[in-house]
Amino acid sequence: MKLNMRELETGYVAEVDTVNEAKWYLLLEQFDDANIYQTWSYDEVRCGGKNISHLLLKKNDQVVAIAQSRIVKVPLVRAGIAYIRWGPIWRRRNEESDLGIFRQAIRALRNEYVGRRGLVLRLYPALFRDCSSSFASILTDEGFSSLSKEVVDRTLLLDLRPSVAELRAGLRPSRRRDLKAAEKNDLEIIEGSDDGLFGMFIDVYKEMVARKKFAEPNDIGEFRSIQKRLPEKLKMKIMLSKTGDKVSAGLVCSAVGNTGVYLFGATSDAGLKSGASYVLQWKMIEWLKHNDIAIYDLNGIDPVVNPGTYFFKAGLAGKNGRDLYFMGRFESYISGFSYLCVSWGERLRTMHRKLRQRLAERDWRNLANGSHATGDAHVPGGVKS
Repeated sequence: MKLNMRELETGYVAEVDTVNEAKWYLLLEQFDDANIYQTWSYDEVRCGGKNISHLLLKKNDQVVAIAQSRIVKVPLVRAGIAYIRWGPIWRRRNEESDLGIFRQAIRALRNEYVGRRGLVLRLYPALFRDCSSSFASILTDEGFSSLSKEVVDRTLLLDLRPSVAELRAGLRPSRRRDLKAAEKNDLEIIEGSDDGLFGMFIDVYKEMVARKKFAEPNDIGEFRSIQKRLPEKLKMKIMLSKTGDKVSAGLVCSAVGNTGVYLFGATSDAGLKSGASYVLQWKMIEWLKHNDIAIYDLNGIDPVVNPGTYFFKAGLAGKNGRDLYFMGRFESYISGFSYLCVSWGERLRTMHRKLRQRLAERDWRNLANGSHATGDAHVPGGVKS
């Protein structure tokens, strides 16, 4: 079956794979909704440079939207998937958001990856249910359907526009007390973006994983490789605290566009006693505020599965936070064969993850697996990969 592609409105033109990595990063800096998952380095590390594709949408010769796709194809046949995480990017800096641009962007994406390439196109837009009605209708009109059977991700967004004093006052009372007590411990704070600091963070992260006895859902080594490839302006921010001569806690955050995203956090045994995670999170909030970041995404909450981490993040969000559900993932396809291949591939991936988890549970069945309210067990889980 052939897709009946819809023409872009007058003035709009789409270009595919016409930019290099340097140009892509310059374009990212022009958008408020740019994010680490749309950086060239992220997908290059995850799937290889030959398996990513870049679409530009221009209106009257100005780039008004961009999207990076991760392409996974079945060898020798015209089947596979184009996956766009937290895209398309379409909110230009210092300009009013135009839903018409969003519509034309997803139309251009569908024309290219579904119509011309015969792939399943799956979008995970950085959109939330509180603003979903208009976007949902546009997605439906443009031939996308929701993956409604999925569990929709949930996160906390901290509004950083109030003053530093107001942000501190907005913390939950228990969190303010914890922070004040931790600050009396005179922790040494180290911050930066170089590989050495990332290596020091991984050491304390591995210590935490061993203590917690959980299977890592993401390979932190991949993020270290991503960090090495990112241009300096877009590198992840790393903050470490030291108790004596040892790192007691660490925090990794990405600040691309106008939103900071909490990616990794870890605390050693010594850090649990000193309250280091409270101090690091507050220092990160101050740093984001100083760098004119408007929102801090605490990146994934589940009060049932992980109540300790939820309690920690909710205390940070306090009065200035919003508890939001993502709209979820949407897909469009015309090739039944592509869809069948993708479905089987995802089943195999799910089976592999379950087997990995069961093996971990078998090894750790007789070990304690407690949950702390200090937020020391955070790994990237706010969005699906």
